[in-house]
Amino acid sequence: MSSRDQAPDDDDLVFKALAAPVRRRMLDALRPAELTTGELCSRFPELDRTTVLQHLRVLERADLVIGRRVGRERRLSLAPLPIKRIHDRWIGDYARAAVELLEDLDG
Repeated sequence: MSSRDQAPDDDDLVFKALAAPVRRRMLDALRPAELTTGELCSRFPELDRTTVLQHLRVLERADLVIGRRVGRERRLSLAPLPIKRIHDRWIGDYARAAVELLEDLDG
């Protein structure tokens, strides 16, 4: 299935997940390397664990974060494909249109 064939609900979940600054910060924290749930919670001392876990569930529903069990730990990693899908579908097209407009101004 191509990115254009994705269900709109998938994109809606990604946009909803990315709408909250704290969730974007969580993705930033996971970009360099996977973290345990406890390590992720410790990166947000201003939030209680329950709030971090609620935000994490939104990210997982949007398939932006993947959680897997390793022994007693739950390891979290960034899943960049939904963001790439948004980029390919929305940002890439708009960026190309902007470049074409600039080229038309030069021409």
